Amino acid sequence: MPNEARELVLAISCPDKKGLVNAVSGYLLAHDCNITASQQYEDPVSGSFFMRTRASYPGATSIEALKAAFLATEETYDMTWSMTDATTRQRVAILVSKAGHCLNDLLFRWRTDQLKIDIPFVASNHPDLGPVVEAAGIPFHHIPVTAETKPEAEARLLSLIDEHDVDLTVLARYMQILSDDLSRELRGRAINIHHSFLPGFKGAKPYHQAYDRGVKLIGATAHYVTSDLDEGPIIEQEVLRVTHTHSPEDMVLVGQDAERLALARAVQWHTEHRVLLNGSRTVVFN
Repeated sequence: MPNEARELVLAISCPDKKGLVNAVSGYLLAHDCNITASQQYEDPVSGSFFMRTRASYPGATSIEALKAAFLATEETYDMTWSMTDATTRQRVAILVSKAGHCLNDLLFRWRTDQLKIDIPFVASNHPDLGPVVEAAGIPFHHIPVTAETKPEAEARLLSLIDEHDVDLTVLARYMQILSDDLSRELRGRAINIHHSFLPGFKGAKPYHQAYDRGVKLIGATAHYVTSDLDEGPIIEQEVLRVTHTHSPEDMVLVGQDAERLALARAVQWHTEHRVLLNGSRTVVFN
C-alpha cells in the first residue's frame, strides 16, 4: 500500500543546547511522524548531545523530502545527523586475509538474516578464502598487496568500494595496515577487529604476550579504522575467561570466539545507526 506507514531512524550529535529534544520531536510531529523509540545522552565532558530516534512516517512522504525539511533544524543546532528508512539495508564490503573465523561468522549471520545487510563483495590479499565466499554466492576479489604494489592495490580496493556504493567496510582479520590516505577516506565507515583487548597487548602475537603475563581474561576489540594504528574509537569489546591450563594455542581459539562476537555486534550496531562518534570515543545506543 503506497500510504502505509514506514519507519525512519534519525541519529544526531551536536553541541548540547536547551530545546534540542523539543526541536526534534516538534519537527517529527509537524511532518506527521510518530516517535516509536528514542534514546539520548548528554556528555558532561565534551558538552555534546547525542540522540537516536525511530519514528513512523506516512508512506506517501519520501525520506528525501523529510531530509530536506530537517535542514533548518540542522542549521539552528549545528548538527551532524543521518536519517534513513529503517528497512534500508546497508551495503557492507568485507576484507579478509587467511583466517576465516570472522568471515564465516558474518556470512552465517547474513544468511540467517541476523545481520540485515547486503554484501556486494569480499576482497582479500590472499586467494585462500575465495571458495568459501564464492560458495555463498558473493563475488570474491583477490587483490595481492606488497610494499611496492600497495598504492595500486588500495586504489583498486577504493574503486570497488565506490563502484558498489559501499556504506561500511569491515576488516575481518584483514592483515594489512591501511594507508593514512585510505584510512581518512573511510573515516567512520570502516571497522576493524583487533585480536586483543585494547589498549593492552598491541602488535604481533598478542595471545603469546597475554600468555607470558598470565592473564585470566582473553579479549577482542572492534573499533573504527583511523590512521593511528589500533587507536580508533572503540565500538565493542568482548572478554572470555582462561586459566593457567590454557596454552598460547588454546588462547588463540578462545580469542577467536571473542573476535567473532565483538565484530558481529559492532557491525550490527553500526548498520542499525546505533553508534555515534564522540571524539576519540563512541556513544552506542542499545
